[in-house]
Amino acid sequence: MDDGKLIFYHAPLSRSGRVHWLLHELDVPFTMVRCDIPRQDGSGGRDPRNPHPDGKVPALAHDGALITETAAILLYLTDLFPERGLGIAPGAPGRGAYLSWLFWYCGVVEPVYLAEVMGVAAHPVAQASFRDREAVAARLIAALGDRDWLMGSTFTAADILLCSPYLHFPESTPDHPAVRAWIARCTGRPAYAAAQADD
Repeated sequence: MDDGKLIFYHAPLSRSGRVHWLLHELDVPFTMVRCDIPRQDGSGGRDPRNPHPDGKVPALAHDGALITETAAILLYLTDLFPERGLGIAPGAPGRGAYLSWLFWYCGVVEPVYLAEVMGVAAHPVAQASFRDREAVAARLIAALGDRDWLMGSTFTAADILLCSPYLHFPESTPDHPAVRAWIARCTGRPAYAAAQADD
């Protein structure tokens, strides 16, 4: 599959933008393969160069392994380059909180917003399983009330992942100064600008 290099399969204006941003934060060499993907408007299609089993992005190939799904890739990369300080290493204080933020995004935040888009947010199963936009906002506000980043004084991949829906859908941003200031700090980082410029 590869010879130990990082090969990043990416489509601009997609979920893979979060991995693109992290790669710039890490400041490590990588090869990017821009892929066509099926889009919600019916455009696009499966790209034969893309090894993702569902034809989606992001995907990352490294040292004979294929890693898919954004949170898994973010975790893989921050564990691979612990010296960059963009994750919390196994056994270090805060590791549990770091993992919780990454997987809370996958298990709650994204389903909450997808349920809204699909018009089923008020369904009892959606409410019982994922809660709602207000519950998501309350957790972010509580976490950011007295600190700059989700993990306290340190910016991590958790900030990249959790702020990402509000970059694509700013109208969904919780109307709270702590959240808005956090998003501004995130998007003010040079690596975010570098990834945007690449696209």
